[in-house]
Amino acid sequence: MNLSKKVLVLEDETSIRGFVVMNLKRGGYEPIEAGTGEEAFEQLRLNPDIKLALLDIMLPDIDGFEVCRKIRAADPHIGIIILSARTQEMDRVLGLMTGADEYVTKPFELSVFMARIDALYRRVVGSSQQDPGELIQGPFRLNTRNHTLEKNGVRIKLTQVEFSIVKMFMDNPGKALTRNDILGTVWGRGYFGDEKIADVNISRLRQKIEDDPANPAFITTIRGYGYKWGL
Repeated sequence: MNLSKKVLVLEDETSIRGFVVMNLKRGGYEPIEAGTGEEAFEQLRLNPDIKLALLDIMLPDIDGFEVCRKIRAADPHIGIIILSARTQEMDRVLGLMTGADEYVTKPFELSVFMARIDALYRRVVGSSQQDPGELIQGPFRLNTRNHTLEKNGVRIKLTQVEFSIVKMFMDNPGKALTRNDILGTVWGRGYFGDEKIADVNISRLRQKIEDDPANPAFITTIRGYGYKWGL
């Protein structure tokens, strides 16, 4: 049985939304449309099997970053791509820190945009293809079957990207990894987006797993090189 590949498209400009919806359909997805933040929340309630959300930031009713934050808080596993005309670095960082997996600026190249959607969708649904097992290091227990992380027995909510980063580090304990290593492992060798996405996601991850994020003990920075997982 073919399962529908539902993608929420939150965009208040009908012409842009129509263009995105048309190409999602061509790519084999089932777009679920929303023009406001409240409509997006209602569509998510009516369609709990949505795996991916494409979010505009400038909305008529709710700040788009707040929509992203609320969706992420409700579902740590859903894939989120922000699609925005706001190109400032602070907007990119804020979008990623509020829970987005990707930040794409308008105008965008269609083939690149669809490639990012395909890659993120594969990561989100890939948990069903993972081999069962656990990685236990120090206070951490990573369950590769359920995609969960516990620290000292307490569950930590992770996005799919954050889970992939932790797994990559736990698979390489004590090994210094470059930003390109992280991008290649987590986002794929063909990733050609903003390299800062690795730094922002690691910063966000530190906020969740470190006792003192300002002085990280688990994910340490190797200046001029990258990052290392050390216990």
